Amino acid sequence: MKALRIHGAKDVRVDNVDDPEIKEARDIILRVTSTAICGSDLHIYNGSIPQLHPMTLGHEFMGIVEEVGKGVKNLKRGDRVVVPFPVACGHCLFCSHDLPGHCENSNPDHYGPEGGLMTEKGGALFGYTDLYGGYDGGQAEFVRVPYADYGPRKVPDNLTDEQVLFLTDIFPTGYTGIDWANVRGGEIVAIFGAGPVGIMAAKSAWLRGAKRVIIVDTQQYRLDLAKQSARAEGILWESQQQVVDEIRSMSKGYGADVVVEAVGFEPDRNLADRAKAVINLEKGSDKVLLACMSAVRRGGFVSVLGVYSSPFDNFPIHQFFDKGITLKGGQAPAHKYIDKLMGHVANGDVRLDDIISHRLPLSQAPHAYDIFRNKKDNCTKVVLKPGE
Repeated sequence: MKALRIHGAKDVRVDNVDDPEIKEARDIILRVTSTAICGSDLHIYNGSIPQLHPMTLGHEFMGIVEEVGKGVKNLKRGDRVVVPFPVACGHCLFCSHDLPGHCENSNPDHYGPEGGLMTEKGGALFGYTDLYGGYDGGQAEFVRVPYADYGPRKVPDNLTDEQVLFLTDIFPTGYTGIDWANVRGGEIVAIFGAGPVGIMAAKSAWLRGAKRVIIVDTQQYRLDLAKQSARAEGILWESQQQVVDEIRSMSKGYGADVVVEAVGFEPDRNLADRAKAVINLEKGSDKVLLACMSAVRRGGFVSVLGVYSSPFDNFPIHQFFDKGITLKGGQAPAHKYIDKLMGHVANGDVRLDDIISHRLPLSQAPHAYDIFRNKKDNCTKVVLKPGE
């Protein structure tokens, strides 16, 4: 079969590889009909999260069940399913507490209580390096899905692939940031990052009754899409202080009730930002998180959805304490939300496919990574079609 594999930093290739096989009773083999490139895939592509040997990427995928392990009773050959991005067993301590990203059975080689990029990780993720379980991902013609009696959800016949594909990750992730903050209605929500996750957070904020949704980005074309797709008011990032001042001016001087960080440790950076990272032995930058801490009001909530892979010096613990900020982050518990969010899509409460800028065959995946990473051709979200 054909599969998109990482071979090194900025080196991805569509290779011929062996078809996947059933290994465990709870496995299925899925014929992938649609898959997408996620912003967090770029951390592997950039070499920031290491992978030492070729591996199939991709944790946003769906398709048709081709083979079923003998332990899977809720699916059959021919079912069309969408697959949440964490690999989770469904019955350990953490899965039973709706924390599939911390599953203690899916990542035995690198699992542990400490946490950290090169120490002990949580549960596994599809297509996300050996550190996160070593499971090949779904940017391929076929994929093995473990624990298939727990993760995959059947898709109603009246919904297209593109209507539900983002239930794999970015919609549950965006919704998580809003749900963590317990948005009940009437809040001012500010979101840093007008990429796919940030736009999904904006859509989720409206679902939960937000009064005002503001989104920040360095690219005007992404702000334009956020306005069109999610009715968000845009702020073009010129400097941290300028953004914070604008958010405060839009909220009677207080700051936003809820701030969502949807960028992570690899934001757009200037030479000074890069020099600071080298001097402090840091990976990337925490400048967006620092802006969030300033932009939130006293007693407000900051949800961190962007990936952070290393410690940072000078974290503003004093500001966190003095302002009484509630801070929460981590992998989204996609299994917890996927059924509810499927209902929102089916009922027409929200549209997800209006953020897609490019639809390409799997054979053009290396080109897709290039335009997505480098924001060429106004690229915001790429969907790959393995069957084309």
